[in-house]
Amino acid sequence: MRDINIVGPTDFTDIKIEEPQDYAAGLPAVKIALGHAMKEMGIAKSIATLSKLNQKGGFDCPGCAWPDPTHRSSLGEFCENGVKAIAEEATNKRVTPEFFKKYSITEMSNWTDFQIGKSGRITAPMILRPGSHHYEPIEWSEAFQVIADELKQLDDPNQGVFYTSGRSSNEAAFLYGLFIRAFGTNNMPDCSNMCHESSGAGLFETIGIGKGSVTLDDFQDAEVVMVIGQNPGTNHPRMLSALEKLKAKGGKVITVNPLEEAALVRFKNPQEPKGIIANGTAITDLFLQVRINQDVALLKLLLKKLADLDVERGGVFDHKFIEEKTQGFEEVLAELDQYSENELLELTGLSAEKVDECVELLANNKRIIICWAMGLTQHKNGVDNIKACVNLLLAKGSIGIKGGGTCPVRGHSNVQGDRTVGITHHVSKKLNESFERVFDFQPPAEEGLDVVHSIKAMHEGDAKVFVALGGNFLSAASDTIYTGEALMNCNLTVSISTKLNRTHLVPGKTSLILPTLGRSEADKTNGKERFVTVENSMGRVHQSQGRLQPASDNLMSEPEIVANMAEAYFGDESKIQWLELGINYDLTREKISQVFNGFDNYSERAKKAGFDLPNHTRTGDFSKLPGGKAKFSVTPLPAHDLDKDEFLLMTIRTHDQFNTTIYGLDDRYRGIFNERRVVMINADEAKELELKKSDVVNLTSTYDRQVRRAENFLVIPYNIPKGNLACYFPEANVLIPHDQFADKSNTPISKSVKVRIEKVS
Repeated sequence: MRDINIVGPTDFTDIKIEEPQDYAAGLPAVKIALGHAMKEMGIAKSIATLSKLNQKGGFDCPGCAWPDPTHRSSLGEFCENGVKAIAEEATNKRVTPEFFKKYSITEMSNWTDFQIGKSGRITAPMILRPGSHHYEPIEWSEAFQVIADELKQLDDPNQGVFYTSGRSSNEAAFLYGLFIRAFGTNNMPDCSNMCHESSGAGLFETIGIGKGSVTLDDFQDAEVVMVIGQNPGTNHPRMLSALEKLKAKGGKVITVNPLEEAALVRFKNPQEPKGIIANGTAITDLFLQVRINQDVALLKLLLKKLADLDVERGGVFDHKFIEEKTQGFEEVLAELDQYSENELLELTGLSAEKVDECVELLANNKRIIICWAMGLTQHKNGVDNIKACVNLLLAKGSIGIKGGGTCPVRGHSNVQGDRTVGITHHVSKKLNESFERVFDFQPPAEEGLDVVHSIKAMHEGDAKVFVALGGNFLSAASDTIYTGEALMNCNLTVSISTKLNRTHLVPGKTSLILPTLGRSEADKTNGKERFVTVENSMGRVHQSQGRLQPASDNLMSEPEIVANMAEAYFGDESKIQWLELGINYDLTREKISQVFNGFDNYSERAKKAGFDLPNHTRTGDFSKLPGGKAKFSVTPLPAHDLDKDEFLLMTIRTHDQFNTTIYGLDDRYRGIFNERRVVMINADEAKELELKKSDVVNLTSTYDRQVRRAENFLVIPYNIPKGNLACYFPEANVLIPHDQFADKSNTPISKSVKVRIEKVS
């Protein structure tokens, strides 16, 4: 048995604490972003790279999925964290076969995720053989044969698990899903399962499509934007430009979150004079500091007060829209009668004055957009959180109109595109029929495994091979130790990656790392340049074409890697021309257009301005739903049943982080520098518990009598509601039980974990 540190070190790194900032971006953001770029890429490469980032004819940012505007800025169409993301990918540092010979997986497993990620780009395919502690180089052909042999030894195709990260292109994801279906399983867990699966489930049930209904242009026409459970300044910084334009036209922003985030206080746009020499733009007009996971209580209270106001003065709800386009409204109103306003208000932790101010804004405006992220989705009642948002919009008639609608803000750059082109563990009879018609094989009809159930299957020995198309599965998933044990229980783990990450160091008995091209790198075959496509979070498909010299001559594109895996497995037994599809992306896109609606003339349209996929909610067409109407939903209040000594913990990101990629050790907007092992607690509550700044504590969570422990966290008194805590992930993921997840979506409860504090003497 290999000696592996699954969770990494728990040492401290000399913390520095300052007052939280009251604005985001500005010249400091420019300076810090360029500093990251210069350090990782040098001056010439930084200029060449950033000039093509998110530009027409250039490459899409590998960070978030926020859409690009029609008119791109000549000063640079990117944000601070986008620069950090591309600097990580285009770094000059290299992880060579000599690197792996020098460092064992045991030694590297004791590094922090920050140290691991900063090692650099992987330059050659590597294998960790049974019993070995060092990866060694392997030829591509042998690597594909190792995979094929292991897959052929499985007793059942369902013993294979095939994970997808949202960084992958449409072309790679489509071929991957095709291969997995042809192999005979629907075990296609993907990163959506861990973040926005609740959005998809809630939206699909209520309005008939698991995507948002707005476009970027809608923000300029909106009267009110509600930002709920989201921190755009760190996670989607370019959204701030859209909010800035909204404010310039007189729009209002309501922010609902347990933490007051700097970017939603004030935004200093570094491309505008007032963002450099003046105070920038005040973003939030009304901040509602709701307690963790009391969003349903708040939304019920708002709807209840709006209903009373509608009776009193009329014109608050759009009754014509409700009558013609929706169903279930009366049931929702009747259920609201079970609660008193005071009962709901107490749950939220808000003042009556703040709530009344919000009610007036909503009552007097119709063009309303509700935006959200994982602050709503990663709870036991994550799907109900989304349905409660839809209830409010339907009551106002704010879906299917200009300047109004739903806006789930997705994290990874192509996570929505992956799902669109077939990465799903769910079974669709219509989709299976399309694959059968185009490729002449019968796809499996059995529901596949999502992330949490894949982990359980690997842990219990029911799944024996794990393949990941991108991502850092171990650090992204809940219950870190359990997940690590699950991976090590596999006969084979395969990672298609650009950079080293912790998942590579917690391997199966045999482990492969297959290095692939980054989004920024030129993708050529026989000297001819190729491009891939992605879909942003608002449903627009467009091209991305890398321009940089690849990090190594021994890299392979993701579509080619997938195609070669399939060719090695099927050989002459498949009618599908796998290698041709892996090489000819135009042919792959043609096949996508034959399987999915909305992709006609795919390659040519993608080369131009891109194109929007069909979305019936934008025109208020709900005719394909059961009953032909959008659905109001009764949404129960969450029940946490906290003991007196328990808190509700949410995991969050630092400003030096995107998903599991750690760019640095600073969270400067929150005033926390050079440390990640911290726990934020209400300042008054810290005094009550006799906890002082920088005291060391352990955190424990107890579910089904099993105690999980996260050791060595520094106390940070902070502006957070009483009874609530916040920690960074992945450090706190060890506390999240693998078997506690949202109803219907199975998304882990990363934003509402019951924990206790133990002071370290």
